[in-house]
Amino acid sequence: MVEERFLLAKERIHEIKKELEAKAIADGTDSAVALLPKEYQSYFSKVADFILLITDTYRYVTEGRLYLAPLEELQERNRALYEDVLPENYESSFGNPAYSVSVLGEEYGKLLCVVYAEMRSMIAYAYEKQQEELAIRMELFLEIYGSFLCALTETKQLPVYEEVKEIFYFFVSDYTREAFVKKLDTMVNPKADFALKIIMESDIESPEYLYYFGEYITENELKTWEHLKELPEETIGLMADTYTEGYRIGFEVGNKDITKKKTVNIRYCLGFERVIRKAVLNFEKIGLKPTIYRAAVSLLQGKGLNRIGYYGAIPNKQYDFDHKDDQALFLDKRLVQVRMEAWQEAYETYKKQAAVFGGPAVVEVFGESPADLKEKKEALHLSESQQKLSVEYMAAAGELQNKYIKGEERSFTIIAFPTPEIGEDYKQIFDEVIKINTLDYALYQRIQQKIIDTLDLGKYVIVKGMGENKTNLKIMLHILSDPSKQTNFENCVADVNIPVGEVFTSPVLKGTEGILHVSRVFLNELEYKNLSLRFEDGMIREYDCSNFENGEENKKYIRDNVLFHHETLPIGEFAIGTNTTAYVAGRKYGIEDKLPILIAEKTGPHFAVGDTCYSHAEEVKVYNPDGKEIVARDNECSLRRKEDSSKAYFNCHTDITIPYDELGEVSVVTKSDEVITIIEEGRFVLPGCEELNRPLDEMIRKP
Repeated sequence: MVEERFLLAKERIHEIKKELEAKAIADGTDSAVALLPKEYQSYFSKVADFILLITDTYRYVTEGRLYLAPLEELQERNRALYEDVLPENYESSFGNPAYSVSVLGEEYGKLLCVVYAEMRSMIAYAYEKQQEELAIRMELFLEIYGSFLCALTETKQLPVYEEVKEIFYFFVSDYTREAFVKKLDTMVNPKADFALKIIMESDIESPEYLYYFGEYITENELKTWEHLKELPEETIGLMADTYTEGYRIGFEVGNKDITKKKTVNIRYCLGFERVIRKAVLNFEKIGLKPTIYRAAVSLLQGKGLNRIGYYGAIPNKQYDFDHKDDQALFLDKRLVQVRMEAWQEAYETYKKQAAVFGGPAVVEVFGESPADLKEKKEALHLSESQQKLSVEYMAAAGELQNKYIKGEERSFTIIAFPTPEIGEDYKQIFDEVIKINTLDYALYQRIQQKIIDTLDLGKYVIVKGMGENKTNLKIMLHILSDPSKQTNFENCVADVNIPVGEVFTSPVLKGTEGILHVSRVFLNELEYKNLSLRFEDGMIREYDCSNFENGEENKKYIRDNVLFHHETLPIGEFAIGTNTTAYVAGRKYGIEDKLPILIAEKTGPHFAVGDTCYSHAEEVKVYNPDGKEIVARDNECSLRRKEDSSKAYFNCHTDITIPYDELGEVSVVTKSDEVITIIEEGRFVLPGCEELNRPLDEMIRKP
């Protein structure tokens, strides 16, 4: 039946192309197609062209021609699939809400722009040979097109907007359950899946395999592949071992039993297959089978701004930014209920697999040129009521996930590497990052223990900026009832967050107050200029930045992308980064603004807004290498879980780092009101930490 639906839809779309190209339109006849305004003729014609390219690609894949094609042919098809939304073509693309609205009007411009974006998800399904996923989207297109023809035939007018909108709404509603089951299946159910087969069975000594995934491929991915091909097997092994061993140690440090787990979810960016192949073999030795799923491409899967899964190049970051709130078109209470029922059904279907799911192992990339993203009034934005619904949904979904994939039993790890786009020093920077990722674990552990011993004497910590940095914060610490056995700070080395280099805690919110300010920071690939957050009792009370001339735009930017539509967020983490080697490397190559938060957070004190680092695992006792229990696992927000878990978590955690050169002071105030300074004017002054200043001294000697 799926085959029949697919072929019928394909045939009808071919007919539509003929209808739109027929001379009858030019002749001014009274046919419905002729009555269709030219701007709508253009829209439906372009979308039909794209869908027919998809059906041709599907045939190309299913007939096996994909795997026999020369590189040039693969590149030509790859370019054709993505060219419409590339920056050089975006101004006249119906994927651009500004263009779509200018041509089709306010209502239909926004709606049909979202419809086209959903059609673009078909690229992935063509390569994965998911015929039904193609068919349901082709049918959606045909139903919307048919509604226009029907209205023009009967009334000589365009259809009622709400009726067309309802078609899309019920498409989302009807197929959400199936989409969520499939999504969870790919996450927790290990099998010889689409991506894993390519990674483990393809000839990765030649770059053609990169085009088998159906992702956009640029020089960035090709040069990454080329560089890794040049690296000796020993180096590849070191990279993979650091990554997989970090995952294993994360369970150990978190006092969690990895032997209970059977699966690990690998997430990465294309080009690193040589490392991933070795990592798969490493995980198998630990007893873990991998799941490797594609980052969400469809609204049915919950597609958003951030890519979670495996992915290729981002064709156009502005396109992603313009479509980040597309769910505003249909999000309501009924759909939230449908989603929650879908998740419940999915987790019940795969509850055995979910119970033995260990968590994600992530390879991040960094170095891409910053995008100058523009907020467009034509793009969809969540209303206030939808923002509240979104927050409620995320909380409920997080609570449900934790029921089946228990936070106290799962872990993760994250490691990052640069991409060629970082600049002409790419190879040297890559080598430097390998060095950073494999720094002496034991050395940092010893030094950080000295910092922790000092911090544990305190009742609060003072953090101040210097120069133009206006930071002035007071961070309250938990009271240790038995300092001989308890500590506030975790001694974090290279496990869940690679590389080494931080001590962190969950602060007490009451009494935590002041201003956090950074002159420039990138959070989730978005730039913030003069980001300022004011805290009272550990909660954000005011926020601002200088990205836009309009103050309201600045606040909306932060509310959408840092607060994630919450009214406020707590300080979930306070940490002192100790990785001066990473800081100096950033300065040496002029890439401070391109370092991922994973590395950047180790280059100075940082503060996370949102949940604590122990979210959903507060009851698990965690110990430092010295045997002391880390008791600061909760704050006043997370403690609400004991009455109402839906009010305890925010389902976000965003780290904001103050770099050493903007840092005036980090001091701890003891119970006797003695002030002990740890960092002063960007240098560690606490005795026993001198080793951390050596990279800084070398930077001064070798400007």
